[in-house]
Parts: sequence; C-alpha cells; structure tokens
Amino acid sequence: MGQLIMKSVGSVIFVLLAVAIIGCGGSTPAPPPPSGNFSNASLKGQYAYLMSGIAAETGAYIARIGSFTADGAGNISAGLEDVLALSSGQPASVVSFTGGTYAIQPNGRGVISLQAASGGLKLSVALQSANSGFVVQTDLSAASSGSIHLQTPADFSLSALNNQYVFELSGVTFLPNAAAPISLIGEFNANGSGAVTGGAMDINNGNLAPSGATLIAPGSYAMDPSNGAAFGRGTMAFSGYAFAFYIIDSTHIVILEEDALGGSSGDALLQTGPVPTQNSQFTGSFVYLIGGAFVHGTQGPIARVARFSSDGNGGIGSLSVDDNYNGNYTHTSQASNTSYAIDTSNPGSGRGTFTFTSSGITVNNVFYVISSTQAVVQETTAGVIGGGPMNAQSPGPFALSGLTGNFVFYWSGVQLGANTAIPLEEDFVGQYALANTSSGNIAGATDYFELGLSGTSLFTDVPLAGTLTINGDGTANNLYKFAVNGSPSATVNFQAYFVNPSTAFLVTSDSNRTIAGIISQQ
Repeated sequence: MGQLIMKSVGSVIFVLLAVAIIGCGGSTPAPPPPSGNFSNASLKGQYAYLMSGIAAETGAYIARIGSFTADGAGNISAGLEDVLALSSGQPASVVSFTGGTYAIQPNGRGVISLQAASGGLKLSVALQSANSGFVVQTDLSAASSGSIHLQTPADFSLSALNNQYVFELSGVTFLPNAAAPISLIGEFNANGSGAVTGGAMDINNGNLAPSGATLIAPGSYAMDPSNGAAFGRGTMAFSGYAFAFYIIDSTHIVILEEDALGGSSGDALLQTGPVPTQNSQFTGSFVYLIGGAFVHGTQGPIARVARFSSDGNGGIGSLSVDDNYNGNYTHTSQASNTSYAIDTSNPGSGRGTFTFTSSGITVNNVFYVISSTQAVVQETTAGVIGGGPMNAQSPGPFALSGLTGNFVFYWSGVQLGANTAIPLEEDFVGQYALANTSSGNIAGATDYFELGLSGTSLFTDVPLAGTLTINGDGTANNLYKFAVNGSPSATVNFQAYFVNPSTAFLVTSDSNRTIAGIISQQ
C-alpha cells in the first residue's frame, strides 16, 4: 500500500455548507463469519494516525494526529493526540489517553477504543498488514477517517529527520477574506539538527489564485520535551505556518497545522533517489487521485481519477479521466493541449506541472516527486481546490486472474441527498475478498458513518457484495459495483484505476455520491 492516502473529500468542503446536526443511530444485519490470519497480536507496538473530517456538533473542519501503544493482546497502555476542531482563533488541543482496548477479527477488521479524561476516541479499523491500515471514527462526535502506521520509536529524534521531505496537506484557511478550503504541497529540507533550511511549496487557497512555486523560508523543528521520546511528537514552523508532527519513522511523519491561518493536515515522506530535473527524466505511466471542492458558481465536491503517460519530451499520451463533480459523472479519453514540464527553476525539488484540455475545460496540476514510483499532486484549475496521491502505474494489462485475494478499502466523500435526510459526509472502511476469477464476485463487510443535516448514523458489520468488471486491458476505467446490503441498502458504483495488482484508486460514477477512495491488498 502506498504511504499517502486520500484524505476526506467532505472535510475540504465544509465551508461551502451550513449545517444543523442532531444525533441518531442505525442497525444492520450481520455479515458471514470472518476468516483470515489476523488477530489481536497483529496490532502490537506504537502506531501513529492521521484523520480528518467534519465535527458533528458544529460542522467545522476537524483533524487529528496522534500515537497509541497496543500490547498485542487487546489492550492499549497509553496514547497522545493533537486534535483541531476548527473555528476562527480556536487552538488545537493536546489530549492524553490513559488506556484503552481493541479487538481484531481474523479478516483484519476491528475496533479500537482510546480512553481519556474527557471522553475518548472510538475507531473501526481495517488492517492492510501489521504495519498499516485504514480507520473511521465511530463515536458519533465527527465524520472523520484516515490511516494508522506502525511507528519506529528508535527514530523519535531530531537527527532522524535529516533530508528532503515531500508533503501534501489539505484543510481550511481563514485568510485573507473568509473561511475557504486550502491545499498545500511541496518539499522542505530538514538538516537533522532542528533547522528547516529551505524548500519549495505550492498553495491553492480558495480565497486567492494558486501561488505557483514559492520558496520556503528557513524555519525550525523540535521534539516535544515532554512527549517526543515517548510518542514521537514534535513541532515545526516555516513560512508563517506552525505545525505539530508525529514521527512514524525517519521516512514518514504525519502533520497537523496549528496556527492563526487556519488548519490543514497530511503526510510528509522522505524524497528518495534522484528526482527529475528535466523532462527527459520523467517518463512512464501514472495514475492520480484528486479529492476536493469547486469554489466558484455552483459550489460542490469534486473527485477525479486519471491515468496518463509522459514521453520524456514534455508530451502526454494515453490519457483517461473520470470525474464526479457534485454528482455529475463524466469519462473522457479525448483531450487536447496536453503537456508536462519539470520545473527547472527549482532544481532538485522534484516539482513539475501537467495540463490538458477536455470538453472545453483546461485542467492544470502541479506535482512533487517523492520517488521513482510515488508523488503528490495538487489541482490548480480555476475554482478547484484539491490534492492527493500520484503513483507510477505498473505495466498492464490487468486481468481478474491477477487481482484475486483479500483487500481493505477506504472511501470518503459526500452523499448528495434525498428528499429527507441529506448527509454532508460519509466515510467507509472495510474488507472484502475477490476469490472467483470467472465471475469477479466480491464478498465482505464494511463499517460506515454518515453525518447529515437531519442526523448522524453509524452502521457496523454491514454485509458487502459486488463485482469487478475489467474494461479493456484494465489500465484505465474499470467498474467496481458494491452492494451495501444493510438497512438502508445501497449500490455504489466506482470507476477503478489500478496502480498495480495490489492498489487501486476509485471515484464514484453515481449521481447521488461524490466519493474518492483507495483499495489495497492485504
């Protein structure tokens, strides 16, 4: 599984909606008994997590990063988190967890409960392995979701952060006019001794035009003297932004913005290997996923998944794009004015841009390369605020015979409404098996949470069925059809782009949902 995941689409668009929320609940029939090789022993050690979404009581953007310790036997001994429930001028809180419990089923699905003096945090989890998994919040206080990763406590030090790191953050800004979604991507240089020595970043602020490449002013970072050694917590500041972070290991940290500018959250990953400094060094096929919002005109959520190839000479080919803008789904493989360019003004940053025109709309993007197989991307099309992962696509074709096995998934986005309750965000996490190559049938279970205008609803252990249909050689838009067989029941249709046989990026093709997601093999 790639280390960067798609954060909540719904959390990016909360400023576009006015909410009044009341609590309620839901129930569903149980799925078949789970099978697999996971157990409580699969969750052992210290785990860092990153989650974002929308707070139930206020409708505000909420994000949290933290760390907890699991003993491999169902007990959590301690934990710590930074949580931001954003309203103008409200600081983040640092919360200590005194303990907790968890239970992991054989299929990797489970529950985690963290206890604190003022309540706590409850999660549903789907483990991809003992090292990582997807989580969704289930205590009804927020619609939020994200990921967990096994930490390396030996790396809880300043010296562990000693190189260039690529980051992708999303959230909300208050300046300069009013609350608006924001996306920040770039790379910063940490010197191993507490100094941020420079870098470059791109800011797409819903109140302003995209910034373009902006040099990062020198800054600093430090380990928390009280909690750094125990949980990997630290703080960082550069270019007017202030952050808390938790170290996963020397290659990966999770970040939460905590300043008067607003709030954003995401990952930073070590930039490895030579990065492209000219067009000839950027070749291959790539798949990317965008989640965000359109802030002009008929405002609403947007999700995009696409595949393209770069020819080493600034040209783009083999383009396939699937969009869901506020329930309006489109697919295109016809585009003009296609090109890419590696940024030669900021050599060594791994920065580049690509653009194409489809249906009369010019789509602009900026990206930063993490490694030969991974990058982050930010859309800078007029009025669009969004970002996400971009990965090199392994050579196709992809066929059902190579896609069988057990998978975990994470979907987040917006249900666009019905005649009664209109949920603002829904977050799904679950597991399924694709066992039969002749039929493409899927069977599994999911937990999901819906936050709406008329109430909140949690659904657990919901049976999941469906099919995977391969389109052509499988390298572009394939159909995943999932039937959520609970109460209420629903059929969710996705267009799936395989990064490789183990990972797929998804966008809904339905008119009543705008959702982005990731599927990873266990």
